[in-house]
Amino acid sequence: MKTLRAYLSTLLIAALVITSLPVAAAPAAPQAMDLVSTQSVLEADRAGSDRERINEILARADVQDQLLKQGVDLDEVEARVAALSDAEAQQMAEQLEQLPAGAGVVGALFAVFIILLVTDILGLTDVYPFTR
Repeated sequence: MKTLRAYLSTLLIAALVITSLPVAAAPAAPQAMDLVSTQSVLEADRAGSDRERINEILARADVQDQLLKQGVDLDEVEARVAALSDAEAQQMAEQLEQLPAGAGVVGALFAVFIILLVTDILGLTDVYPFTR
């Protein structure tokens, strides 16, 4: 029995070493070392500033009160803003910039309402019961 165990152990060790050699000897694939362009860095920075501008408006107490009056969950709004693509965030921030003073709250609420409504109609969320 001991000789059989010793023979099997030696055989298993040899099989393990032989099968692992091609993996260990395979050259590692070189990782891509692409240069980062100035334009891509500026676009990423702009996307961050657009989201920051939207979040600043949504953090205002009067905007939050209006959202709550319309039955919109504030956590859901934050999740939606975080899920916006860079182009959508840029478009929403530009719309917020173009609104006249004093009408910014209504426009911001309308934009958030439309975004939530569209995603609800598409079936991505379940915010408004009247979209069923």
